[in-house]
Amino acid sequence: MTATMNRYGSLAVLLCAAALTACDYDKNAVQDITAPSVPEARVKFFNFGISAPAVVFYADETKLTAINFTGCSTAAARETEPCTTTGNESTGGVGYGGVAAGGLYAGIDPGQHTLSGRITATTDKGLAISNVTTTLAAGMKYSFYQSGPYSSTTKTVDAFVVEDPFPDEIDWSNASVRFVHAVYNANPMTLYAKDDSTGVEVAVGGTTAYKSAGAFTTLPPGIYDLSTRYDGSGTNVITRSNVSFAIGRTYTITARGNITVTPTTTGCAAANMTCLDNTLNR
Repeated sequence: MTATMNRYGSLAVLLCAAALTACDYDKNAVQDITAPSVPEARVKFFNFGISAPAVVFYADETKLTAINFTGCSTAAARETEPCTTTGNESTGGVGYGGVAAGGLYAGIDPGQHTLSGRITATTDKGLAISNVTTTLAAGMKYSFYQSGPYSSTTKTVDAFVVEDPFPDEIDWSNASVRFVHAVYNANPMTLYAKDDSTGVEVAVGGTTAYKSAGAFTTLPPGIYDLSTRYDGSGTNVITRSNVSFAIGRTYTITARGNITVTPTTTGCAAANMTCLDNTLNR
């Protein structure tokens, strides 16, 4: 009788142990399930390299442009939805004067990355013509610019990265504007904005050198005539008229092109001409 009871007792202990083990396994399995991470840094890409070929943009070996984006299909969604990719490649790439992904930001994990533009054409396809190694912080936004003249001999073009530190909160009374200098052969300049309705002209940030960005400046919504000037000079270097800034929006005005080529005042359609590009950040 005692032996029989001992056998039943041992069996009960084994069953309990098995049950506890099963419970521990299930519990651990639940703990190991993690949701996909959302990239916490964002980058916008510009091909302002004079005569540069069309490119797609990479972070290290990960393609960030020339693919279909979901979750960022409209301007209103830029800051509320992450840009994810489907992996469907566009063969055209981003040509000179173009902004990748329709001006949307691409999501990327924070940390140190090498950003590059790579040729899309059959000849030299995949060759990196620009490289910038930089550290991207979580929750921050950046712009990568190819700039300066493209060398068909070395197959390289200059490039730089600037931070896009516009406020998280939207100002529903004004627009916000800043200036980026991407003209390789021009001296430091200041951007000025003249309100067409009032005639009031203000400096947008301060003096800005090549490969750098000025501070975001608050402007009343309206139509403006823009101009840049060198320090100590009252002569306009580059101009653009009838530029609209809408309430609650954030813009980057970028000087690009070759300063020795006669500028255009109506936009940036002509190749290599110095002009003021207007791109919406938000």
